[in-house]
This record gives sequence, structure tokens and C-alpha cells, in this order.
Amino acid sequence: METAAAGGVGVEDLSSSSPVTSVSRWTHDISRKYQHLLDKSTPHILNRWIGFFAIAFIYIVRVYFVQGFYIVSYGLGIYILNLLIGFLSPQVDPEIQELVDGPTLPTRGSDEFRPFVRRLPEFKFWYSITKAFCIAFVMTFFSVFDVPVFWPILLFYWMVLFTLTMRRQIMHMIKYKYVPFSFGKQRYGGKRTSSTEDMSLPHD
Repeated sequence: METAAAGGVGVEDLSSSSPVTSVSRWTHDISRKYQHLLDKSTPHILNRWIGFFAIAFIYIVRVYFVQGFYIVSYGLGIYILNLLIGFLSPQVDPEIQELVDGPTLPTRGSDEFRPFVRRLPEFKFWYSITKAFCIAFVMTFFSVFDVPVFWPILLFYWMVLFTLTMRRQIMHMIKYKYVPFSFGKQRYGGKRTSSTEDMSLPHD
């Protein structure tokens, strides 16, 4: 019985140190360290975007000198446009929210100010667009993605699509009276209103 038990322990130890388990453990450690770095970079907005523009500049220089991979660049541009729409759009569509809850914009001085909540938060927008440029940069090293195409047509089509999409987004902002940025907005509070009402009261 003792021999069988010892043999069972030996099998468990062997299975715990198998290559599959080691690779899985190593992948988990790398993923945890990567997530830790992302969490630490969250408050450093300026540094994150400087890093993004550096990556984007490297990609543009790479495409310029290679003179190819225009399909990759076009797909990257479409993806960036979709991310931008999510970044500029509210988390809840005002049209649907107005039908369900009624108007939510402040109508009186005593109404509470509600900051703009994005459908795609700033950090996710930065992370997605940075990862997209990194993937596109790696794709430029594989000739299978270098499909011959007349790039001015793709550029013209993307510019038309960008113009129409931004126009629709701006019209949506004007219709529902919202701005996709929270800074610089007026904040409504009850203290100022109460002080104004006290000043208007007659004194004995």
C-alpha cells in the first residue's frame, strides 16, 4: 500500500512539472505582469499618448519607405474611425434614454450636473488604437498582406467615409445638446441658487 501511495505521489509530482503546466504557469505570470503595467499606466494620460504617437510615427515611416501594405493601412483607418465614434458617443443613446426616462439635461439652476460618460472610455480607446498600430506594423513584415492596389482610391474613399461619419456625429451632438468632453462645462449646484433667493427676500 505504501508503495502504491508513493507511486501515486510520484505521478502527481511528474504531472505538476509537465511542460504544459510550466508553459501555462509562465503564460499566466506574463499576463499578470502585463496587466500590472497597464494598471500603472492608467493615470499617466500624457505619457501614454506620447507613446502612441511615437508608435504611429514609426508605422507611417515604415509604410512610406516600403511603399506598400495600403490595404493594411486602409483597414487600420476604418478600425480607428470605429473607435473614434465610440469615443465620441455617449454610453447610453440620448434618443433611447429620452423615450424611457424623459429628458435628462439640466433645465434649472438647481439641477445636478451630469458629466459625459463615453461608450468607449479613454483608456480602452488608447489601448485599442495602440494595439491596432502594433499589429499593423507586424503585418508589414509579411508580403502576403501586401496586396497591390491603387492607394489614392482607398484614401479618397476613407476621407469621404470619415467626413460623412463625423457629420452625422456632429448633427447628433447638436440635436441632443451634448459635448463629448467634461472639462469646461458649467456645474450646477443648489448653494448658489439658495443664496440668490436669500438676497431677493425682503428685510424687515
